Amino acid sequence: MFRRNFIQLVTLAGAGRAFAAIGDGESKTVTYRIQGFSCVTCAVGLDVMLQRQKGVARAKSSYNEAKTTIVFHPELVTESSLKAFIAEMGFRAE
Repeated sequence: MFRRNFIQLVTLAGAGRAFAAIGDGESKTVTYRIQGFSCVTCAVGLDVMLQRQKGVARAKSSYNEAKTTIVFHPELVTESSLKAFIAEMGFRAE
């Protein structure tokens, strides 16, 4: 059931990303181990949803390695809010 809801959410969000100015400051990169990926679609879907968050410049997740790397602007989004968002999507970031 969760997987179906997640896929529907990703589909509604769309695969494209509207580019917008997201701050002039330095970007920061973090990599988290992810628990909860059950398929490649989970990793791709998490990328799409993360990239739609304000302040996230790029996200790249790997199902095989169970990790995600996020480039973000700390003046617009915090690491704790990124982890909380990942948890909302049904995964656990460590």
